[in-house]
Amino acid sequence: MKLALVTAYPPSKVTLNEYAYHLVKYFRQKAEITEIVLLTDTTEGEKDLSFVEDGCKITVQECWSFNSYSNLFSITKAINSTKPDAVLFNLQFMKFGDKKIAAALGLLLPWVCSIKKIPNIVLLHNILEQVDLNTAGFTKNKLLQKIYNSIGTLLTKFILKADVVALTMPKYVDILKEKYNATNVINIPHGTFEIPEEPSYELAPGPLKVMTFGKFGTYKKVEILIEAIEKIRKRSQLNIEVVIAGTDNPNVPGYLKEVEEKYKNVPQITFTGYVEESDVASIFQESAVVVFPYTSTTGSSGVLHQAGSYGKAVVMPNLGDLALLVKDEGYEGEFFEPNSVDSLTEAIENILTNDKYRRNLGRINYKAATSLPMSHITDLYMESFHNITRKTLFNY
Repeated sequence: MKLALVTAYPPSKVTLNEYAYHLVKYFRQKAEITEIVLLTDTTEGEKDLSFVEDGCKITVQECWSFNSYSNLFSITKAINSTKPDAVLFNLQFMKFGDKKIAAALGLLLPWVCSIKKIPNIVLLHNILEQVDLNTAGFTKNKLLQKIYNSIGTLLTKFILKADVVALTMPKYVDILKEKYNATNVINIPHGTFEIPEEPSYELAPGPLKVMTFGKFGTYKKVEILIEAIEKIRKRSQLNIEVVIAGTDNPNVPGYLKEVEEKYKNVPQITFTGYVEESDVASIFQESAVVVFPYTSTTGSSGVLHQAGSYGKAVVMPNLGDLALLVKDEGYEGEFFEPNSVDSLTEAIENILTNDKYRRNLGRINYKAATSLPMSHITDLYMESFHNITRKTLFNY
């Protein structure tokens, strides 16, 4: 099989590029795949293909750009020229841009593939039915929210023209089945990128590093974390460093610089900026606890799976999607009420002041992460492609 993957890809800064890296790493090892064609966004640096494992041929064709109105046509042209046997789309609703028209046009691609009768699967990381358009940075205007929801419903119908739409959470499958009478939606979990050897769960000497990881400024706000750590410092002797790993959300440029200026007198805060793939492991390994300072969620959390793979205790908001994910996949952590500094303070303190509890949470999360390795996740996608082929032959 010659498999095309439409996605952002490292060193891209566009969302889901890290997920694509790990998909390719494990797809490359499948005996059935003879070639992977990466249909990616344009980047200044070369694409990261530094896999240790041997595997099939990988071809890279940079054929789209974030916020370009021509992505629908340029990617279609690339699919026509490379002639893949099947296409996998690695998508979320703002994949192709934060400008609404550019984002929408890119989401028509699965429909185009279906017209061309090219077997295709959409890996959809979020659904608009579960996104708070206000906190996620779309709009606060109630009328515009209704308009965007209507457009989102229309775009979802186009996405559902794919042979299969794979969703990372069972709840999303249920919603699309009920709202759209969809029969081609399945749950394929997010999976865990890397499964390192089980850690010792001990921490290196020095400050306790409380880390958060992501793109910040919309529903991910770091002020609440900084203020919670300040409260803990005032009432304990704990030596704590706050590590804010990541960048601004594209919808809120300059957010982290404003935070850095606002809290410039607060000691021991580290802003890492963009974290290269090669540095991700050390960021997690050095942390005592990983915090999710979210006010809403937009899908399954890759950061939670990463934290679990490194055996880390986590502090999460008591929100629907994350709570469901914990229940479905066996993770555990301390929960706090979104927007409550006092609640977050208590949750972090419960872990930092009880080392036995911290280590136990890490063990539980490591076990949960190791139950869903990417090797298994890519097997599920291969099985789905085979099912599409068998169904096509049967109908023929």
